[in-house]
Amino acid sequence: MRRCPSILTRLAGVAAGIVLAAAAVLTVAVPAQAATLTQVTGFGSNPGNLAMYAYRPDGLPANAPAVVLLHGCTQNATGYFTNSGWQKYADLWKFALIVAQQSSANNSSSCFNWFETGDTARGQGEALSIKQMVDYAKSNYTLDPSRIFVSGLSAGGGMSAVMLATYPEVFAAGSVIAGLPYRCATSTTSAYSCMNPGVDKTPAQWGDLVRGAYPGYAGARPRVAIWHGTSDTTVAPLNAAESRDQWTDVLGVSQTPTSTASLPGGTSLEVYGNDAVRLYRVAGMGHGTPVDPGSATDQCGTATAYFLDTICSTYRDALFFGLGGGVPPTPTATASPTVPPSPTTSPTPTPTTSPVCVTASNYAHVTAGRAYQSGGYAYALGSNQRMGLYNTFYTTTLKQTGPGYWVIGC
Repeated sequence: MRRCPSILTRLAGVAAGIVLAAAAVLTVAVPAQAATLTQVTGFGSNPGNLAMYAYRPDGLPANAPAVVLLHGCTQNATGYFTNSGWQKYADLWKFALIVAQQSSANNSSSCFNWFETGDTARGQGEALSIKQMVDYAKSNYTLDPSRIFVSGLSAGGGMSAVMLATYPEVFAAGSVIAGLPYRCATSTTSAYSCMNPGVDKTPAQWGDLVRGAYPGYAGARPRVAIWHGTSDTTVAPLNAAESRDQWTDVLGVSQTPTSTASLPGGTSLEVYGNDAVRLYRVAGMGHGTPVDPGSATDQCGTATAYFLDTICSTYRDALFFGLGGGVPPTPTATASPTVPPSPTTSPTPTPTTSPVCVTASNYAHVTAGRAYQSGGYAYALGSNQRMGLYNTFYTTTLKQTGPGYWVIGC
């Protein structure tokens, strides 16, 4: 019997006020689009009785990547697609979106059943339905099977963890937003204590739960980004640390961060291993997906119920997934230097203060906002100069010559 009493509506709450027009989420000028979010039927046996929606932006090339989106309780595919900001980057960087939708027939609050064993095991229930959506899209949309990603909010975040655990060969990376560790709960009753106050296990205990989802699997594991508000009273912030412990153990890296950074919106970033796991903590934020409405490339989304105006998590996740497509980010700056439209070795901005020089790894430059990454390489923000491979082993000296404008050398 498929069920979830109304108490689990705490996972994402009421999606009142969701803007249904896709145009409302677009914050940069883009050409007129014929592409729309479209329901897809007949994608498989669908044992979890889910609905599939797909979005293919105009001009989608062959072998494009795709991101699977999983909404929160009482939400639906259209609302999450519209307000999260993912359409903006799908249009900008040309990747497909696969949006799964739960129904009240499965769960009275339309929550994905992240806590039901029959829906969180490989080859069963809702997990298999979502995997079948991916298989259908790969076959019919000629997607790149090595660049499939998943992201979800709350109950959808819990189900995102399910997909990363049960189908590690399918997903290259994923994002868990205000979600739960895999197999934190295995029943409706245990879901309560998992959500709040949370369940404390050792990293090895958490890791064993993931390894048990696909016994004997020896292939590559997906990288994971975790987002959580420090004032979330629905899914306690302890779940962020426990998720961190789970995925660092699975990926074989230390629970001590290799680097940290301060980001906009009161957000702190902790990076583990060679960017294997990221943990974003958003200070003072409650339960929801972090968005940042605006016209800059690093801004996105619509601020409404459970889409909270702090930082554009979708932009950060798209870059973490490697979906940037070579398009440099547009910083939100108070000054307005003249930035050339193409890379140049002679920046035009005139410094108004003494130059600032920073020597750090290319990875540290990107996380600190002095550079961006695309296609595995780092590029200086503003000048777009190529710095070398995007990792912790390549070191570059950058000089700031204007607000949001960096060049190589000092």
